[in-house]
Amino acid sequence: MSVPSHRTVHPAVHPLITGRWSPRSFDGSAMPQEDLEAICTAAGLAPSASNIQPWTFIYAHNGDENWDRLMGLLVEFNQGWAKDASVLIFAISDTVSRKEGYDPRPSHSHSFDTGAAWAMLALQAQHMGYHTHGMTGVDFDRAAKELGVPDDHRVEAAIAIGKIAPAERLPDGLREAEMISGRKPVSEIMKAGRF
Repeated sequence: MSVPSHRTVHPAVHPLITGRWSPRSFDGSAMPQEDLEAICTAAGLAPSASNIQPWTFIYAHNGDENWDRLMGLLVEFNQGWAKDASVLIFAISDTVSRKEGYDPRPSHSHSFDTGAAWAMLALQAQHMGYHTHGMTGVDFDRAAKELGVPDDHRVEAAIAIGKIAPAERLPDGLREAEMISGRKPVSEIMKAGRF
């Protein structure tokens, strides 16, 4: 499905980045495990403070023995459209820096680093013909319990991955929003010297 972009970007920005967006309409097709492993491998190549790599990705394929349990951790609104994704992932970060040869200490950058991994995941998925949609519409307390997340880790977000489908598959109210969103101009997000 071709969706026109209304983003205006610097011409040097790679089209893979320009074309990345977060649809809600997925076709429900199966994703080979090999594809998911390639996507998560790319996530694992993200930079992280002291190379700690604080991320863990808990996943379910649509229809497998974990699907309903993971889907049930999303808020009802997100369940309504994410049910047609191929894979659902929960991104977890380790809040403790555990560098070999050093005493464990609180990590200042666990969320930042896991966000970098999510961005790499999204771009690799895009490169392979999939789309992703990250979401924080999650019952986080229940997710931590259901997923067996240790107390010193944090559930950051959920991510739906799949092949895009026509917007007409979505319920009324979501169809109109199924398009590439605009972005703030660079002049609003760059500040020389101070805020």
